[in-house]
Amino acid sequence: MSLFAFGDDDLARLAERHGTPAFVYSAAVARAGLQRLRAALPERVRLAYAVKANPHPDLLRLFADLGASFDCASEGELRRVAGLAPGRVFFAGPGKRTAELALALEQGVRVQAEGWEDLERLDALARAPVAVNLRVHPAAGVAESNRIIGGVGPSAFGVDEEALPDVLPRAAALTHVRVRGLHVFAASNERDAAKLLATHRMVLDLGRRLTEQHGLDLEQIDLGGGLGVPYAPGEAPLDVDALGRGLGDLLREHAWFRGELILEPGRFLAAPCGVYLARVVRTKESRGTRFAILEGGVNHLLRPLLTGQAFPVRAVGRAVGRAVGRDGPTAATTLAGPLCTSLDRLGTVDLPDLRPGDLLAFGTAGAYGFTEGMTHFLSHPVPPEVWVA
Repeated sequence: MSLFAFGDDDLARLAERHGTPAFVYSAAVARAGLQRLRAALPERVRLAYAVKANPHPDLLRLFADLGASFDCASEGELRRVAGLAPGRVFFAGPGKRTAELALALEQGVRVQAEGWEDLERLDALARAPVAVNLRVHPAAGVAESNRIIGGVGPSAFGVDEEALPDVLPRAAALTHVRVRGLHVFAASNERDAAKLLATHRMVLDLGRRLTEQHGLDLEQIDLGGGLGVPYAPGEAPLDVDALGRGLGDLLREHAWFRGELILEPGRFLAAPCGVYLARVVRTKESRGTRFAILEGGVNHLLRPLLTGQAFPVRAVGRAVGRAVGRDGPTAATTLAGPLCTSLDRLGTVDLPDLRPGDLLAFGTAGAYGFTEGMTHFLSHPVPPEVWVA
């Protein structure tokens, strides 16, 4: 899997044409990623793209045309996908407002209920029978390689598994709402297919217990997302063929379940198609540290601050008549942004000698980039998003 969706020549041309800083996205890479994943998975696995990863309208339209469903987590995301995939939209999130639940019912969206409050309000809003999925926070889980979801301790998400004997009988007595699905999200950016499959096995085992103990009739089991991507050279990509074979084995093993499984890939589909471009404004040495100050920072790429992991980055093209490339000596360079805070850092990476005007490309930036950044902080100009079809 390439960490950069475009070659250097294309990136240099895009920077000249559209200016910097900017995000650029490749439709070809996004299309190939979805088709590759779809081909590797059993037919009974539905792909619901997690809109939070990147809600760019052209990306959403592309995925809708390829048959994807959508996982939304706000009213804004519901409105972004309205009309694109009728009957193929899910609505998740721990703090749904009543107006958002009403909109979901109006649009025919399948709600992932987080708890009794969602179930009760949906029942009051509905005027006809409505099937919902219930998010459950399991009592046991599988260790994540990247612990972002939060493990099996206290959680703001879903119904604790031990609370289900209280919640499910009350849900069964509701007038309109029927729990017909299970939703468990227990991994984030996991590139080990075996760990993902261990989590999926745990979810299917949970579904079987709930069916046996509470008589649930499960049409869907949503396994959540968590399909990971590499962020550094040498990191192995997720083996989607192994994931597909494993899910097929789990479906055969759990013959009691005749419904469909749902996966919510967001980062996996969007990250590889995007590159962030920014130029060097100035460089300096400070007490043994080499800095390059860029025209964009955590206002555009917040992930390095949140996770401590830099995006893959390389110098591109030519600047002031001087070739800039990956050949020749490199040195550790701390990448700082233009914000008035020492938190504005995009990582420390090995780069060639940089000068003002040099162009840097940050790969794997198609997910949790533009819409996760603090684009209004200090009122810097908002970077354009360029869709390359």
